[in-house]
Amino acid sequence: MALKLFNTLSRSVQDFVPLDPSTDAVGMYCCGPTVYDFAHIGNWRTFVFADLVRRYLEFRGYRVTHVMNITDVEDKIILRVRETGLSLRDFTGQYESAFLEDLKSLKCLRPHHTPRATEYIPQIVGLIERLVERGLAYRAPDGSVYFSIEKYRGTGGAYGQLVKLNFEEMRTGERVRNDEYAKESVADFALWKARVPEDGAVFWPSPWGEGRPGWHIECSAMSMELLGPSFDLHLGGEDLMFPHHEDEIAQSEGAALQPAGARFVKYWMHGAFLLVEGRKMSKSLGNFYTLRDLLAKGFTAREIRFLLLQAHYRETFNFTLDGLTGARQSLARIDECLNKLREAAGAAGSAAGAGEPADLIPAFTGALDDDLNIAGAWGAVFEWVRETNRRLAAGSVSPAEASACLAMWDKIDSVLGVGGESETAVPAELPALLDARQAARKAKDFKRADAIRDELKAKGWAIEDTPKGPKLKKL
Repeated sequence: MALKLFNTLSRSVQDFVPLDPSTDAVGMYCCGPTVYDFAHIGNWRTFVFADLVRRYLEFRGYRVTHVMNITDVEDKIILRVRETGLSLRDFTGQYESAFLEDLKSLKCLRPHHTPRATEYIPQIVGLIERLVERGLAYRAPDGSVYFSIEKYRGTGGAYGQLVKLNFEEMRTGERVRNDEYAKESVADFALWKARVPEDGAVFWPSPWGEGRPGWHIECSAMSMELLGPSFDLHLGGEDLMFPHHEDEIAQSEGAALQPAGARFVKYWMHGAFLLVEGRKMSKSLGNFYTLRDLLAKGFTAREIRFLLLQAHYRETFNFTLDGLTGARQSLARIDECLNKLREAAGAAGSAAGAGEPADLIPAFTGALDDDLNIAGAWGAVFEWVRETNRRLAAGSVSPAEASACLAMWDKIDSVLGVGGESETAVPAELPALLDARQAARKAKDFKRADAIRDELKAKGWAIEDTPKGPKLKKL
């Protein structure tokens, strides 16, 4: 079965075929963080989704070049720099470092390139110059440079490829300086913003005077510099479809750097919004969470990643604290199965298996080939866990089969990235408590044995009886 993905550009599910079908190379760009604060859980849904796309493409044999930009100059950052009195680099650097730490905690693969916008000013200026030369951009009276939607459409360019726009309400030559605006306010957008007193020390020289780039031109310049003028895949949250991604297409294709007949990007993928406890995330509602907020509540990054991977990327997802508790329980089922397989794989003199272990990979890939049907993929995983546990309980899994199952899980987890918690080491003091409980039971001191059991439970561990004696199991 071919991999099929929903392409926002065509508004349909299509077979994924790289720009150059003769190779297995794929260029992938994901809009990264704007580093003016810690990333919130809605942001992380997009980045975990992008990580899933990359991991699955690599699982399917593609050689992915993954670029994720760092937006370190734009309107919100300028405001925060002015409020804090820090330099631009000192202010953004703290949040960039925090973002990359959180990315690692969530087991997201580090992108091959994480370009900062401020390090690509020459490329940005060069791209704007080309748009001016082609008559698609103009210098406004204040010294700023704007992209002309009217001129772009006049050359045959399509504006409104990702979203439907009402051009009848658009007034020719109307301009919008802000980086973010509603599609009802469609207007010529800023490529270069002339320096104003509020910008402070954040400016660069240009042919049009001192200033700074607009947000949209940054991604066009960086993506085309690192992946070429035409590449395979561009990802982001659905909130970026307009104006950001629409403007990216216009200015990138307006520069006409692509080969004849080629688009700026072949496939556009957008992740849906995330609700928290059934409502839009808001600090005023008390449901605004960063990754660090959730870790402070006692949840793990592994549990958070698992929960973020539960719903299809195009479905609005309701993220709840109860859902995180459920994620912990689901992961415990996987861990228990894997730990039993490790025991079986290391068991000497075990009986030969009575059958072949269930092959999880066909069902797993069949689900993900269908526009990343992650719910179907998890369904296949937990059916495999159920069947494997049944065979383990029946003693019909040989060491060789157990090893094969573990190797198969490693392949599956190269996509899911949730690990297997042999990593959950038993705290050093707990085996002594387990031994003390066993001693109390032998001495028929059941009151003491029960007290130790309750103490272990309070610490988050249960006692499980096995043929090899009692073991500690994480609750």
